[in-house]
Amino acid sequence: MMKTLDDFMADLDSRGFKLDDEAIGFIYFGRKYTGASDQIVKTAIEATLKIQKRFDSSFYMSVLEELVKLNQPSRKDMINHLKAKGMIL
Repeated sequence: MMKTLDDFMADLDSRGFKLDDEAIGFIYFGRKYTGASDQIVKTAIEATLKIQKRFDSSFYMSVLEELVKLNQPSRKDMINHLKAKGMIL
């Protein structure tokens, strides 16, 4: 079963990735603004944290918008697309 965004956020917290209320609010704002699925949002968060080593709201939003343009790809497709754009994950 696929984790919801809320489960994913709780899992990040339990692993030591402490996001402040502003970052969490921005994550949910980005999801609503773009109409992204939980899987796309989770992949955008993961890419942001791996590449930036912290949560960067503008970077997250650009990744999220890029992934939404792919029109419901699989996680593997999203990762491959980001790698093709030069992002090292």
